[in-house]
Amino acid sequence: MNHNIYTVFESRFPAQADTVLLETPQGETWSYGDAQSESARLARFLSALGVTPGDRVAVQVDKSPQVLFLYLACLRAGFIYLPLNTAYTENELDYFLNDARPAVMVGQPEQERRMAALSGRHGVNHTFTLGRDGGGSLLEASRKTPAEFGDVTRQPDDIAVILYTSGTTGLPKGAMLSHANLAANALALNKAWGWQTDDVMLHALPIFHIHGLFVACHSVLLGGGKLLWLPHFDPDAVIRLLPHSTVFMGVPTFYTRLLSRPDFTAEVCRNMRLFVSGSAPLLKQTFDEFHARSGHTILERYGMTETGMNTSNPLDGPRKAGTVGLALPGVSLRIVDEQSRPVSGNEVGQLQVKGDNVFKGYWQMPDKTAEEFTADGFFRTGDLASQDSDGYVSIVGRNKDLIISGGLNVYPKEVENRIDDLDGILESAVFGVPHPDFGEAVCAAVIPEAGAELNEHTIINTLKGQLANYKVPKRIYFLDTLPRNTMGKVQKNILRQDHAHTFDVK
Repeated sequence: MNHNIYTVFESRFPAQADTVLLETPQGETWSYGDAQSESARLARFLSALGVTPGDRVAVQVDKSPQVLFLYLACLRAGFIYLPLNTAYTENELDYFLNDARPAVMVGQPEQERRMAALSGRHGVNHTFTLGRDGGGSLLEASRKTPAEFGDVTRQPDDIAVILYTSGTTGLPKGAMLSHANLAANALALNKAWGWQTDDVMLHALPIFHIHGLFVACHSVLLGGGKLLWLPHFDPDAVIRLLPHSTVFMGVPTFYTRLLSRPDFTAEVCRNMRLFVSGSAPLLKQTFDEFHARSGHTILERYGMTETGMNTSNPLDGPRKAGTVGLALPGVSLRIVDEQSRPVSGNEVGQLQVKGDNVFKGYWQMPDKTAEEFTADGFFRTGDLASQDSDGYVSIVGRNKDLIISGGLNVYPKEVENRIDDLDGILESAVFGVPHPDFGEAVCAAVIPEAGAELNEHTIINTLKGQLANYKVPKRIYFLDTLPRNTMGKVQKNILRQDHAHTFDVK
């Protein structure tokens, strides 16, 4: 039996191959038949170059329909797809390519020279470009390749995707997600959220992480519906297209920006059946205001790079503000104390999950993988949570100090390492504070070396050349000492409390 997730998608495709799968704001359309033929062409082209099942294909490009077809091609051919945030700098890419050792690198046309240099340093055999308009060397080189391909047989545990997630040590980790992991989660969401063939999803998310690529695209591919494909979140375009849509997924920032628009009304949402929020905590204020303005109750869910989605508020039933809902079918969860004993009632503890959705481990990090799993197979999420008497889970903190800004993960240690390397800085502590637009904003407390004259704007501008913009602190605070407990550990909770009102969240 072939467990390739592409075969699961294809088994659900509409019987009519000319059914529209994807439409752009310019009115260009691609059918399900186009997705089959274009992904077959790319799979055959790359295979003919000598790329084999299990080889990594690294992709750092702008969002376009062709990127989706490239992803499907990698699944079909058994390659391991490696999506990379377009904000990553050369320093960050250097690490990923050295670690993953991809056989193919696909980058933006305007970054062709940089990509060639990176590929040369790390022994990447083939480097191509792919533009936001679908142009570039990849499609040009593959244009004459026949659009025929026999899907490669995959076993359930064969790796389909590697997604890098930063760690508290400052070293990013490659989470390995198998074909079975992706299929289990996609099928669970398809059922839980009631996907229908006439659904039209307004897709405004990036597709280099699980929210936009897996949760959104997989849902439509399994449901046989249609994607309205925005290159990025644009409030004008979203408000114009919502009347032609039935489903919208976004990070909390999307919803706060829509609410800031007087032309966002219940009439605009007249054909919608579902709004989903994730990737960062949704403020109760946003939840309530959105319902009052649109007449719709946002469905909040919870997932991770390593697991896909774990919980969801129900499609039919109460959606509780401040919670991420109930465990999805096939997912077991428990909340334990520091001695791994189950907590009771609404007590806060460490959230652990288990299920076919949970990843196979970290790329080339067997010790780290073993450390993150319990003896009975539960994954330690690193999140602190509570569960009410109805089974609804609330995420109340992160015991790994993760910051989620605009739906993207920022691990303080990685940023601290960069700051501490700068001249004149003795030590730093990076933490998140509430922000009305991004959910959380990255901030840093810095201890200057004796006699050093430091400037906040200079530090921020220097970091912008070393880190993706969403990781760069929005504020720098200069202190004489960092608050510590008796064991010498920096008390970031005190820093968060002291600066909680920096951005005037009410």
